[in-house]
Amino acid sequence: MKKPKWVVKKEQDKKASAAETIWLFGIHAVRDALMNPEREKLKLVVTRNAQDRLAEAIAFSGMEPEMCEPRKFNAPLDPQSVHQGAALEVKALSWGRLEDVCVGGTAAVPRAVLLDRVTDPHNVGAILRSAEVFGASAVIGTHRGSAPETGALAKTASGALERQPYLRIRNLAESIEALQKMGYFVIGLDGEAEHSIETVLEGKRDRPIALVLGAEGPGLREKTKETVDSLAKIEFLGEFGSLNVSNAAAVALYASLPR
Repeated sequence: MKKPKWVVKKEQDKKASAAETIWLFGIHAVRDALMNPEREKLKLVVTRNAQDRLAEAIAFSGMEPEMCEPRKFNAPLDPQSVHQGAALEVKALSWGRLEDVCVGGTAAVPRAVLLDRVTDPHNVGAILRSAEVFGASAVIGTHRGSAPETGALAKTASGALERQPYLRIRNLAESIEALQKMGYFVIGLDGEAEHSIETVLEGKRDRPIALVLGAEGPGLREKTKETVDSLAKIEFLGEFGSLNVSNAAAVALYASLPR
């Protein structure tokens, strides 16, 4: 009996995903990946200077680097990439299920960040840094509507990608509902919201909190707004104010910390 086309397509996509690799670049991103035993590492390309700077991490990883001259750096990177003489081919990390990652975490009171169509890898990388600093359990995006692991994302994250769980799920609304069942109070950041994030958080900072941020411009989708527990805005001192989504994530995470 022939398999249905959708089953064949799903199997093909799964195989293609398993075969995909990522090229990380930059001293910090490469060093932290080399030091991460959970990261599957395939090929390391370095200049002599980068090898000296990464000597400890290279020894820890047990890899044999491929040496090249700075002017003939042959890793398959975008020519505009600031690689600092180091590039590492890896497989994407697997952080497991949302239900496992978001129960507890390193913080006494769990925090999570969900991204609604935030596709810029630089923004996601910066959000991962903030999430690590403020002890978030995870940063969560969708497979089709969020930035995948890339060298640019890893470089902006400055090593946080190796330590901060970054999950990509199928459906954002379903994940919000799953977090709500786990006891999370879910707040959608919306500049048009009636109340400030400080007001919405009153009496709730001792609960697990999930913060949902939308892409700059379109913001949160209507389905997302309908699913969260409350909408909140970040108030500004002047009549006009706006924050880049990664800055908004940092401010909201700080505001949500237990007092």
